[in-house]
Amino acid sequence: MPESLTLLVDNGSLEPAATLQLRELAAALAGRIGAPVAPVSLLHSSGIAPAQLGGAPAEILEPALVRRLAEGLKDFIIVPLFFGPSRALTEYLPERVAHLRKPHPGLRVQLAPPLFAAGDDRLARILADHVRAVGVTGPLRVALVDHGSPAREVNAVRDALAAQLQGLLGSGAVVAACSMERRPEPEYDFNEPLLGKLLARPEWTGDVVVALQFLSPGRHAGPEGEVAQICRRAETGRPGLRTHLTPLVGAHPALSAILADRWRATKREL
Repeated sequence: MPESLTLLVDNGSLEPAATLQLRELAAALAGRIGAPVAPVSLLHSSGIAPAQLGGAPAEILEPALVRRLAEGLKDFIIVPLFFGPSRALTEYLPERVAHLRKPHPGLRVQLAPPLFAAGDDRLARILADHVRAVGVTGPLRVALVDHGSPAREVNAVRDALAAQLQGLLGSGAVVAACSMERRPEPEYDFNEPLLGKLLARPEWTGDVVVALQFLSPGRHAGPEGEVAQICRRAETGRPGLRTHLTPLVGAHPALSAILADRWRATKREL
């Protein structure tokens, strides 16, 4: 039995493609670190019919840990598939681990850092690759869109990535950070501008690349997801506007190298 098990953990989705992608990333990460990696979601994914996942049901965190604890394994490294310090990582996950420690006092969990780190521009390089792959020529306007967050720390990751992306694309591009949605209260104004509002600005016309700061397909960033719907509505209202969505960050082969480095940093601390 290994001394510890690595879990690659995403937020979870009812979209089968998200779990299938998580499995591919877990396999790629395992190849980089030379150790098994289990793909696990915090929530939701267990609701997917196993037949849509090649017959293997998705796992969510608590049952996944309980199963391994019953097998005698007590040490886990969790590598989060999150851009920044989401409340899912800072609040929900620690609460669930603390809950499990009551019946399993020997449980030990090490949480690796999220994907973004100051001084590391590899996420921005992935985004830049995706922007260039769209093939838009001429003046380049790029809307870097994330989901939107109630946590300022997560919003700060969006803004930092936009600044890095601007530097990589150079002065021939205009990069603006925006969010898909936000909570209505004034204390969440830091999510502005929303994507729909940005695309309504007079100067945002012609070809606009919408760079998706999303990791996995689902109801937000899938081909018929909410971001695509916002773009279609904006185009309907402004005939001169043409939006081009980039691939998802989770589809880029360089992502597993970032995950491996986050794992190594955590492993050294054990």
